[in-house]
Amino acid sequence: MRAIRKANCYHREGHDAPCSVGGDGYYMLLFGLAQVLLSQIPNFHEMAGLSIFAAVMSCFYAFVGVGLGVAKVIANGVIMGGIGGIPLVSTTQKVWRVSQALGDILFAYPFSLVLLEIEDTLRSPPPESETMKKATRASIAITTLFYLCCGCFGYASFGDGTPGNLLTGFGFYEPYWLIDLANLAIVLHLLGGYQVYTQPVFAFADRKFGGGATVVEAPLLPVPGARRVNANVFRLCFRTAYVAATTALAVWFPYFNQIIGLLGSFTFWPLAVYFPVEMYLTRNKVAPWTNQWLAIHAFSLVCLLISAFASVGSAVGVFGSETS
Repeated sequence: MRAIRKANCYHREGHDAPCSVGGDGYYMLLFGLAQVLLSQIPNFHEMAGLSIFAAVMSCFYAFVGVGLGVAKVIANGVIMGGIGGIPLVSTTQKVWRVSQALGDILFAYPFSLVLLEIEDTLRSPPPESETMKKATRASIAITTLFYLCCGCFGYASFGDGTPGNLLTGFGFYEPYWLIDLANLAIVLHLLGGYQVYTQPVFAFADRKFGGGATVVEAPLLPVPGARRVNANVFRLCFRTAYVAATTALAVWFPYFNQIIGLLGSFTFWPLAVYFPVEMYLTRNKVAPWTNQWLAIHAFSLVCLLISAFASVGSAVGVFGSETS
């Protein structure tokens, strides 16, 4: 929302206008408030349209980003930047930037967090595993294509001056209405995406701790004559506290790329590599120390080292930004 207001200001006042529209914290708090309300919707995780809606929004702003990048390259008449990337003062800084970039890439594939939850909602025939294999292959291919196009055309458009986020970082200013729509799609995607990834956490907490929770009758809105509904006290308190905690972390560490890299490096190896690999070995009864067993574990080890490297660099970026 902040980016939308700034885009409109730049359109009215010019691209060099100061256009101060408030800090990020205010909009983060509004986002957190919206998530508190959405988190209280019962059976929200069972709404099939939620994932579809978030995916459509994601595809829309990705298409806009790629399209604007292609148009910018054509308008420039030259490919900006170089194969070596952004020049930095020291080799150490370059290493940390590379590791942060790896963390960002790892975060691009976090679907394993909700893979089993999604598979649990499928109906057979055909078997759920076959459907998920097809969906996973298609989603990985489409995601990779979009990210490669956005990254390559974004860097080709602006070179060393490429912002961390092409749309909210104002790599593009015009057409402002299209950028507004793309940024609105980002907001809607994040609203739905947050719920997609937190609903499994909420469902687990409800199963584990909410069985004997107290249910009270309360007004739906704090106004006279409002409809009264049954409210689960545990659900209300836990989900509100969870959203409040994540919002506080976002306000405390408002470093988008570094936080994304840190989350990606922490979640990629255990959830996307280690557990699937171990389940595959157990299910297929792969004998230890065979060529297949060694190859799979070598792959897992390489992914672990990459995740560790990315986590160190991303942590340096987060805490270095905080103390600088």
